[in-house]
Amino acid sequence: MSASILIVEDEKITAKGIEKRLKGLGYTVAGMAATGEEALDKIESLLPDLLLMDIKLGTGMDGVEAAAIARTRFNRPVVFLTAFSDDATLQRAKITEPFGYVMKPYEDHDLRTAIEIGLYKHRIDCRVRENEQWLAATLGSIGDGVIAIDERGCVRFLNSLAERLTGWSSADAVGRNVTDVFRIVEETSRETVRNPALDALRTGESTKLAPGTVLIDRAGGERPIDDSAAPIRASHGTVIGAVLVFRDISERRRLEENLRQSQKMEAIGRLAGGIAHDFNNIISIISGFCEFLLSDEYSETDRRQFVRNIRDASGRAAGLTQQIMAFSRKQLLVPLVLDLNTVVAEMGVLAKRLIGSNIEFVAELAPDLAPVKADPTQIGQVFLNLAANARDAMPNGGRLTVTTSNVVLGVVTTRDFPDVAPGNYALLTIADNGVGISEAVLAHIFEPFFTTKAVGLGTGLGLATVYGIVKQSGGHVAVASRPGEGTLFRIYLPSIQAAVAPAAAPARTPAKRGDETILLVEDDETIRGMMKLVLKSTGYEVLEAEDGAVALAVARAHPGVIHLLMTDLMLPNMSGRELADRLVAEQRVGRVLFMSGYTEGVLAHQDVASSASDFLHKPFTLNGLTMKIREVLDRPTAP
Repeated sequence: MSASILIVEDEKITAKGIEKRLKGLGYTVAGMAATGEEALDKIESLLPDLLLMDIKLGTGMDGVEAAAIARTRFNRPVVFLTAFSDDATLQRAKITEPFGYVMKPYEDHDLRTAIEIGLYKHRIDCRVRENEQWLAATLGSIGDGVIAIDERGCVRFLNSLAERLTGWSSADAVGRNVTDVFRIVEETSRETVRNPALDALRTGESTKLAPGTVLIDRAGGERPIDDSAAPIRASHGTVIGAVLVFRDISERRRLEENLRQSQKMEAIGRLAGGIAHDFNNIISIISGFCEFLLSDEYSETDRRQFVRNIRDASGRAAGLTQQIMAFSRKQLLVPLVLDLNTVVAEMGVLAKRLIGSNIEFVAELAPDLAPVKADPTQIGQVFLNLAANARDAMPNGGRLTVTTSNVVLGVVTTRDFPDVAPGNYALLTIADNGVGISEAVLAHIFEPFFTTKAVGLGTGLGLATVYGIVKQSGGHVAVASRPGEGTLFRIYLPSIQAAVAPAAAPARTPAKRGDETILLVEDDETIRGMMKLVLKSTGYEVLEAEDGAVALAVARAHPGVIHLLMTDLMLPNMSGRELADRLVAEQRVGRVLFMSGYTEGVLAHQDVASSASDFLHKPFTLNGLTMKIREVLDRPTAP
């Protein structure tokens, strides 16, 4: 059933246009209101799923006031659809906690995205609120499980909830050792956990279970629990037993996961808005200068500058895409066995220039540091991003301290981080003595497009990129900070037992021109035409095809040698990998160069992620294209 939407817009023609677009998108229009008062009246009678509301509504109550009442009194989500984006209006609108904010003029997909995210977030909020109410009522009515033991550790009493949670009836449990009835293990390692009731009996002090403890009931079922135990003393002070109080925390975990999901949706909304903002700026540059180029009013010098501006904007778009892929841990990495000390030494030269002369750079590197396996370029980017953040935190100068060391993370250390495996790690720490970070900011520090910097001074992708690179490298990043006490980042990368890869010799610059035959397979006609043009201009004979089936026919019909198959991985009807395998098996091509704009997961699925030397990632420069082709063609044949 489609969502019903109440349109709140004082311009009748505009409201009719919105109604038409909503119906075209598949939504039901519950009705229309021209004022805030009318909207509130219609909520009670129409019960819409969502309000699409302008902020300026003429006389009477405006959209911000109406949205606040719709939220608090009727629990209805509001998406603002307005042309007003001044700071004062935005600040007033934020107080009402809107579920979306769409600027006029807008595209249909912008409207649909805002509505769907608003509806989804509203459902999550309602579900979390209902779950919290349900949990509070449940705990208030059933209490906790209670087990009492005597001085020998034998069960003397179970309440009804303890019977249900353990699976033991009082008749069967009384007289048995408490470890038989209350069986607990560590959730990850599955090792037996010391019974807190016995600890309280032995020490005479109250004890608590460590987080991550699981109760195994009589039938073998498991549930996570939280508990505490206290000794029972006789009137003269002698310990004569202990009482164990415990509860099932499965529901609490589920609620926490719902809350995390709600927070993820907020982060997704911020990500979508940030991407749209940055890409809209880039697209505006490209489209604007393209219009200038199509005009006859400008000189050749001006037109060349326009082209440079378009090229620079394209580079910005490619860079933004790479940052987003790093944040989402989907970029293609080329890991090598490397020494973090070498990375720090090499990047330290750049870092010193980056942070300036008023900040002291101190490196304390462990001489016996174990090697790690990671992409040196990406780890260098992590280092420079954190150095740049440290510089911004010390506007009046300070100290940036970089250290390396070997550490071992055990089960206890990693218990709070489910994605971190116990083991040996190389630790890179980057610390500054700058202004520090508040607890509120720390909670969002790795979220995409979250930034505390002024407009134009940061995109909010730097630390999200750091997080994505470290996670994709199998590591962990942690941050500790307090206002006025500086900031410390810890980068943990799994250490390995292997020799560090030798430094690569400077690559010989291959010739860009050639006379070989290349079979170019690309389903995008514009990209294929551009590539064909540059290849023919550099001397190659070019055969072209728009999909795998045509490529097979072209290759089989060609009477001469095809020196190189250059194919996109994702093709209609047949993948690039399948095409390459068939042509190589038929001995119709000599070398293969894959290309794609897809992410690492697709490359791994196509079994080419490990063949980085024969892969070209889109977008690429024309110079990079010709250099890569020569690199592949000039590589010596394996014996």
